[in-house]
Amino acid sequence: MSAARQVVVEADGGSRGNPGPAGYGAVVIDPATGEPLAEAAEYIGVATNNVAEYRGLIAGLSAAKALFPDAGDALRVHVRMDSKLVVEQMSGRWKIKHPDMKPLAARAAAVLPPSSVTYEWIPRAQNKHADRLANEAMDAGRDGRQWEASASTAVLDAPARTPGTLPPVQGPPGDQVAGAAKARAALAAARGAADTLFPVPEPGVPDTTVPAAPVSAPAPEQPAGSASEEAGTASEKAGAPRQKAGVPQTGWGSAPDLGAPATLVLLRHGETALTPEKRFSGSGGTDPELSATGRGQAERAAEHFAALGTVQEIVSSPLRRCRETAAAVAGRLGLDVRIDEGLRETDFGAWEGLTFGEVRERYADDLTAWLASPDTAPTGGGESFAEVAERVAAARDRIVARYAGRTVLLVTHVTPIKTLVRLALGAPPEALFRMELSAASISTVAYYADGNASVRLLNDTSHLR
Repeated sequence: MSAARQVVVEADGGSRGNPGPAGYGAVVIDPATGEPLAEAAEYIGVATNNVAEYRGLIAGLSAAKALFPDAGDALRVHVRMDSKLVVEQMSGRWKIKHPDMKPLAARAAAVLPPSSVTYEWIPRAQNKHADRLANEAMDAGRDGRQWEASASTAVLDAPARTPGTLPPVQGPPGDQVAGAAKARAALAAARGAADTLFPVPEPGVPDTTVPAAPVSAPAPEQPAGSASEEAGTASEKAGAPRQKAGVPQTGWGSAPDLGAPATLVLLRHGETALTPEKRFSGSGGTDPELSATGRGQAERAAEHFAALGTVQEIVSSPLRRCRETAAAVAGRLGLDVRIDEGLRETDFGAWEGLTFGEVRERYADDLTAWLASPDTAPTGGGESFAEVAERVAAARDRIVARYAGRTVLLVTHVTPIKTLVRLALGAPPEALFRMELSAASISTVAYYADGNASVRLLNDTSHLR
């Protein structure tokens, strides 16, 4: 009979968008010394947080099994994760209802005998090693490559582990009811909840480990107020507080069940001949094409989005420079391009084709008034920033409603992008003059089901370097 082997597995997964670019990380640890024995991480493409969490669990269990292939039933694995969903489902207390989760849970349960694995929920702060591995994997995917163990620095972010700091690895039988109570109490304490939704266990409750249950074992429905299978993990990882009964939610992070947001990836078009000369170039001018530099920028943007694999739809301004930029990306992704008139650039009237200095020389009073008020239009019947904001907001509402929960690339111009960012931040109109927006730069705003928005990126040009 093989000698008993005991290890701790810490696993994590994440998605930048939920669904979005996703990856997982897992580390196998010697509970006696606290030393990491093996690491695993992988970029898995577009997936939800929960899929990534399960993939991390599978990788961690597989790594533990590979370390001791001859241990057989003598191997004992204690899994620590900050995903309450995975811990509760794999422990058999919550049903697995989502069709994407069922095969993943079955795979996890098949790696080792259920009697060999115990589960424990831990706060995210105690799962830094696996969390860092998952982020390294997602960073690698963003750069078009896979994670490499030789380049990992995740161990440097891991909390100090000394002998005795990890729980003893125990196998069943265990007190599943008492263990679940202590896990709930730990969850409440980590969130700082003085009046938790869960009952606090009586003093002297033994054993924090929760024996694994077969995936097919009967389980109650997930309790009311728990995170949904698709949206809860993102809120839990962000440290969002649990909503108390009767208290209205007051922020995009306070509700765990809003679902995936509509994510608008805002790509400014590539350069035209007018761009480096800093000339006004709106929707009332010559409608220039991309320059050679601009076409190169469009191709690099296309390569970037092809490597990420996150864009699901493309919508463009009707102006030529945007349509050409959008076509370069669409050609790489195999997507169609929709045109939305609301995404066109401001009509700069008589200022079209002029530099700022030339406008000051010719129309000084009009320029001063334009800079002072969003209701003032450029000379010669152009559009005011207030008018542009109205049509851009209408376009935003159409797109968010049409593509709820999806990632949409909007290929547009300086003013529409700055306006979308300003409106998302609730910033005043003068904020338009305080943002830099380079040609072919990327900005991102996510819109949630409750009407709130989150600015995630502004003027990123890293893909052009």
